[in-house]
Amino acid sequence: MEANAVDHMSMWSLISNASFVVQLVMLILVAASVTSWIMIFQRSSLLRAAKRGLDTFEERFWSGIDLSKLYRQAGSNPDPDSGVEQIFRAGFKEFSRLRQQPGVDPDAVMDGVNRAMRVAISREEEKLEQSLPFLATVGSTSPYIGLFGTVWGIMNSFRGLAQVQQATLATVAPGIAEALIATAIGLFAAIPAVIAYNRFAARGEMFIGRYYTFADEFQAILHRKVHTSDD
Repeated sequence: MEANAVDHMSMWSLISNASFVVQLVMLILVAASVTSWIMIFQRSSLLRAAKRGLDTFEERFWSGIDLSKLYRQAGSNPDPDSGVEQIFRAGFKEFSRLRQQPGVDPDAVMDGVNRAMRVAISREEEKLEQSLPFLATVGSTSPYIGLFGTVWGIMNSFRGLAQVQQATLATVAPGIAEALIATAIGLFAAIPAVIAYNRFAARGEMFIGRYYTFADEFQAILHRKVHTSDD
């Protein structure tokens, strides 16, 4: 008798015996959780690659190498994960293009370089923000979706009590337990998503800050270069 009761209260038994609505809620939450974890691993890998690319390129950039040589090297062997390399290539390409045009004002050259690098930074920002809206949505809505499943399950349990002559804890416990599983799964989906969102958002802001700093420093170098050559 006790073995049957324990088996009836097992996790799988509670899930399989839950109402269709509660099972649907659980399925949605599990799917959201699995998708979140896939995105978390992908984002972690991308950010690690971006960090390596940023450090490697900045080390090459500040090593004193000729900018034209560095541009040729970056073009012949580009690193798609290095955002700062894409910014450098965009800025130097625009600088070289405008410098080859006769009669272009140095300030116009620098304005073009500034626009080109800002566009490149915006593209890198979009790459860094991919998946963040989904993680934010999972983190903010999963507890409420789980709570909806819990409320629905408890409602069904109390409706079932109305048909029973004598209500006991053993009668109502399975229904409430299966309903609470939905809330547990909702929290299981939400907590990692919230933690990952905050971490990725903070790291993304750090990368963007370093990109803007590099762009400003690179512009200063090009500004000196264009005005020195004109003199």
